[in-house]
Amino acid sequence: TRAMMKTLSSGNCTFSVPAKNSYRMVVLGASRVGKSSIVSRFLNGRFEDQYTPTIEDFHRKVYNIRGDMYQLDILDTSGNHPFPAMRRLSILTGDVFILVFSLDNRESFDEVKRLQKQILEVKSCLKNKTKEAAELPMVICGNKNDHSELCRQVPTTEAELLVSGDENCAYFEVSAKKNTNVDEMFYVLFSMAKLPHEMSPALHRKISVQYGDAFHPRPFCMRRIKEADAYGMVSPFARRPSVNSDLKYIKAKVLREGQARERDKCTIQ
Repeated sequence: TRAMMKTLSSGNCTFSVPAKNSYRMVVLGASRVGKSSIVSRFLNGRFEDQYTPTIEDFHRKVYNIRGDMYQLDILDTSGNHPFPAMRRLSILTGDVFILVFSLDNRESFDEVKRLQKQILEVKSCLKNKTKEAAELPMVICGNKNDHSELCRQVPTTEAELLVSGDENCAYFEVSAKKNTNVDEMFYVLFSMAKLPHEMSPALHRKISVQYGDAFHPRPFCMRRIKEADAYGMVSPFARRPSVNSDLKYIKAKVLREGQARERDKCTIQ
């Protein structure tokens, strides 16, 4: 069967990404904990001092890693979650999760505990339809570790309890402001998700849309770029898919997982 492909356009460039190489990262947490700052560090290495409340931001990053195309959609959610049904849909479409709280805010940690529980419940409901064990690559992220220890309201040992015994879940204390531990956090998240580690911010060359031709296979051959090279480009005109598109995405993902499971059964037998 022919692999499903997604065609993306950025400026004058069009890229085809296999559906199996398309992923969504969902960032959740209370308001004012630094979710958007962590996303900004990931996308462009910047930190904005001015706080702007997020309604919901959608970003897309496209990679060429050793000649293979990958797409990572990033959903930066609102801390107020005014629409519970939309939050549920965001969780259903997510492949990897970052749950953010502020180390100097106890309530934001309690919110992360609620979110973790909700994700496990929503995803297990979906996995029941595919009769498959749930594997949820997830990072619990305590932000603002550049603040004084006197301000800390969440002990490290307590936060680590949320991830104990789960090899698909890790805990990091970071500072989006100082850019401390942020790259390491993404590296571990992508490793748990079995994604190329070159997706991490520090491990690929960042190129802008006007150099998008570098993503096409032909220039790769012509320029004899090393096998180990990896490129990442933020798509400047990415738009949040419609609810209908998200529902189709979930359905396609369930079907793909079901087919993969059947193939594995045949291989084992």
